[in-house]
Amino acid sequence: MKRFIRRANILFFSALLSFTIVGEAKADAVETAGSIVQLLLPAGAAALTYDRQDSDGFVQLAESGLLTLGVTYGLKYAIPETRPNGGKHSFPSGHTSTSFAAAEFIRARYGAEYGIPAYLAASFVGYSRVEAKEHYTRDVITGAAVGIVSANVFTTHNKNWNVRAETGHSSYGIGITALF
Repeated sequence: MKRFIRRANILFFSALLSFTIVGEAKADAVETAGSIVQLLLPAGAAALTYDRQDSDGFVQLAESGLLTLGVTYGLKYAIPETRPNGGKHSFPSGHTSTSFAAAEFIRARYGAEYGIPAYLAASFVGYSRVEAKEHYTRDVITGAAVGIVSANVFTTHNKNWNVRAETGHSSYGIGITALF
């Protein structure tokens, strides 16, 4: 399975590179690639749960996705922000929120080995939204935060060792957990 994931990552990043080298159609290619990756991330997360026969993980992914969409679209309609291209409902970026929710689910549930490539892909989605003039940077950053927080609400960790950000009422830090 690890060999498959490495090959898939190589193919994925090669495809992204080829989209960005297109030349005069660069913005359209980047936007299209970002839209495709935005769909591939949750699909890849679901495929991981299927491959590992992780039905609890699949439920957590679905719950995270629903919360992400609910918060994202609630904010889009509650805060009337205009897009850089003049369109409506700019804040926050839905592409980015769903991408980061999937990336954080993958990282939290299956570890950094899977999470780092997912975060790189989610970051590309955010970049593509700004590059295509669909969103401002603040929309993308807020979308990423919505996705990450939504995934953390429902995702339990499926590894023996885990490192993650911890927040309390008046404290912030890094938590390390281990199962023996």
